[in-house]
Amino acid sequence: MNLVVSAIGQGLLWALLGLGLYLTFRILNFADMTVEGTFPLGAATAVTAITHGVSPIMATLLAFGVGVLAGLITGLLYTKGKIPSLLAGILVMTAAYSINLRIMGKSNISLLGQKTLFSGKFLQGLPQYFDSVIVGMIIILVITLALIFVLQTQWGQAFIATGDNDQMAKSLGIKTDSMVIMGLMISNGLVGVCGALIAQSNGYADINMGIGTIVIALASIIIGEVIFGELTLNQRLIAVTLGSIVYRLLLLAVLQLGFNANDLNLLSSLVLAICMMLPQLEKHLRLKTTLLKGVRHYD
Repeated sequence: MNLVVSAIGQGLLWALLGLGLYLTFRILNFADMTVEGTFPLGAATAVTAITHGVSPIMATLLAFGVGVLAGLITGLLYTKGKIPSLLAGILVMTAAYSINLRIMGKSNISLLGQKTLFSGKFLQGLPQYFDSVIVGMIIILVITLALIFVLQTQWGQAFIATGDNDQMAKSLGIKTDSMVIMGLMISNGLVGVCGALIAQSNGYADINMGIGTIVIALASIIIGEVIFGELTLNQRLIAVTLGSIVYRLLLLAVLQLGFNANDLNLLSSLVLAICMMLPQLEKHLRLKTTLLKGVRHYD
């Protein structure tokens, strides 16, 4: 039972990563590799700030700030520097590695004995692993409601229109470059917060903790879409969180079958690949069933 609660808590915390990537990957149609650098950047910033006496809340806000800055740089490289989206993200991701080392001063920092968002008196009185569930639920609820509200505003509709058809959006007077930059800033800001939360939950920040994060984010998005099918935009935001939880439960189930924890990235990739192929398999099976019915009817 404790393992299931832990998986749900981790799913809620990691859902921020999926929500951040959803803004760029699904709405803007922007393949943003920056997240693999922004995630550890947020973790490094928050952990370093906490070890220097900064409150956990302020440290998490700082993580959001550095994430926004990373997104801004990627956006400027893409819109003003005319660098392809994939390459712009890779450049910032690569640069973030050195910046993380500068911030932490070494490859990893422990939060042992430090106060975090998970060390409040109320949370300490809860059963094991329920602290991450409570904190995750509160943060996801606030962020999801905020995104739903923003996307329904005039700015949000212009943002969505930019992703749907940037040429049409330009003809309507929408500053598409500004939309892309703002989308990347908000997206990477959320990813930075996710990094800060995961670091505080795990009790440390590591220079390599960003490896494979884009696969985790994509898994949350794809699993949510596959399970729940056709949804409105607001419902898809909720589906991302549920997809993140399901993804964690799937990993838990696979590990319980006896697989090595060192194969986690391999398992993550396999789970994502299977989920991405499910619509095609379903389509193939449906077509095959239709053909068989047609043959039987002809007979």
